[in-house]
Amino acid sequence: MSKKHNHKENDDILDPQEMFLTVELDGGKEETFQILKIFEAGRQDYIAVCPTDNSEDVYFYRYFEDKEGNPSIDNIESDEEFEIVIDAFDQMLDDEEFDQM
Repeated sequence: MSKKHNHKENDDILDPQEMFLTVELDGGKEETFQILKIFEAGRQDYIAVCPTDNSEDVYFYRYFEDKEGNPSIDNIESDEEFEIVIDAFDQMLDDEEFDQM
């Protein structure tokens, strides 16, 4: 299960290359997400994605790359970890907004 955070879409956080990720959800259904950011929180990398249906929801997953650079994701299991991720993501957005001033 991924963790979801409602966030008003902001063009400044979108990757200009508009990269996409397809995730197999529970029940075998696949959904395509636009990659917003890959970022670090603590000592772990995370990926922030949003559905391609223009939803304002942002989903977060743990992000890994193997030795060959092949990416994979994993669910965030605890509320504590999710709070750390949200705080890091929000701080990153605040920093980007400040840098643009």
